[in-house]
Amino acid sequence: MSKEILVSYEPATGEELWRGPHGNVDEIVARARRAWPEWATMPLATRIERVRRFANEVRKEQEEFAELIARETGKPMWEARTEVEAVIAKVEISIRAYAERTGQRKLDSALQGSAALRHKPHGVMAVLGPYNFPAHLPNGHIIPALIAGNAIILKPSEKTPAVGEALLKYMNRAGIPAALVQLLVGGPEEGKALVAHEGVDGVLFTGSAQVGIAINRKLATDPGKILALEMGGNNPIVLWDTPKISDAAALIMQSAYTTAGQRCTAARRLIVKSELYDDIIAELKTLIGRVIIGGPFDEPQPFMGPVIDNHTADQLTESFLYLLSNGGKPITHMRRPDEKLPFVTPGLIDVTDMAERPDVELFGPLLQVIKVDELDQAIAEANNTRFGLSASMIGGSPADYNRFWANIRAGIVNWNRPTNGASSAAPFGGIGFSGNHRPAAFYAADYCAYPVTSAEVEQPRASVGVGFREG
Repeated sequence: MSKEILVSYEPATGEELWRGPHGNVDEIVARARRAWPEWATMPLATRIERVRRFANEVRKEQEEFAELIARETGKPMWEARTEVEAVIAKVEISIRAYAERTGQRKLDSALQGSAALRHKPHGVMAVLGPYNFPAHLPNGHIIPALIAGNAIILKPSEKTPAVGEALLKYMNRAGIPAALVQLLVGGPEEGKALVAHEGVDGVLFTGSAQVGIAINRKLATDPGKILALEMGGNNPIVLWDTPKISDAAALIMQSAYTTAGQRCTAARRLIVKSELYDDIIAELKTLIGRVIIGGPFDEPQPFMGPVIDNHTADQLTESFLYLLSNGGKPITHMRRPDEKLPFVTPGLIDVTDMAERPDVELFGPLLQVIKVDELDQAIAEANNTRFGLSASMIGGSPADYNRFWANIRAGIVNWNRPTNGASSAAPFGGIGFSGNHRPAAFYAADYCAYPVTSAEVEQPRASVGVGFREG
């Protein structure tokens, strides 16, 4: 019987990039379970040496890997290069994080022996990756999990399998066994089967809230399977008192439109003090008019490429029309320059007068603007969401920012910085519909191993006291 074939296309050209058969979940899990014990019993120093070799393998083909990422995602080459750099940098960050977050501890206590704290790997970990950062984000789960001693099954987005395959190829070249880090090619059915498989000990997911919540529900009766969810956000950026309108506009542009708005930390809502509204809108309209949109290899390099596919582009333009027809006022229309390809222009729309603003993550270059008069009103509006990943305040005094920081519901809170661009050397995660309190990045070590406490004495030594008759 012939296997179902998955095909990946280049968003910027529509050309076929990669094809391959769907994987067999049972076979892949069985192979991972056989490979895991040997890796888990290796010295930590050996596992660290292998992942460092992986970083060197990526370094050798840095430009080729960036080109593949650019082709499969549509992002500009300058951005694809930064993704590859993040993949390499993740190794040393993860080594440091493992030592700091899950290192060994020993407390000697004379006749009582010693108390030891060590950490064990969970076993076979399923990593479900997204399409927006198909190398960096899965790698952010895989490297900490490998250092901890786990086996990995990577199920990349069905839209970016070629990058996932390349990532594991570099690992195999570094001496990390092919059975230990495996690729599961497929769509939603393979993903569901992997999540539910009894041979999988943990699920590390990055993607939409809808899928993340479905996974959470599926595993609700299986407390033995660790689950880390990173599910995006409906992120606010608040503009308050500042004379630096051009700088503010640049920060807003970076927050809302980098990666064509396809970042979980992208700003979706601009909440602006009424008296600054006209100035910031004028500046944003000017910048949007200057944005270069194009293919990954165009010269000069574009600021943003296409969204991932035509279906996504259609959904975004339909969302813009929905906002328009329900009380939104267009500032800059979202357009499709070429109906055959998923390029969309940045959309900017005033939703201040909408009776009900949809609390959804519109995953693309679409920014909604809301006018307010008071800071408390701005904070309340920023918190008017089930999500809680990233929030940023531009302008305001230190006292204003302290008030904002103390009251905002988000896992990442910035001041005079974009909502996106979080450091891998810090924890990354949100609350509400944005995550399940298992932050990634530097804190990924926490969900890749579990603590084991031991009371240890070299020889058995004990006596019974109260409650026994004399012998």
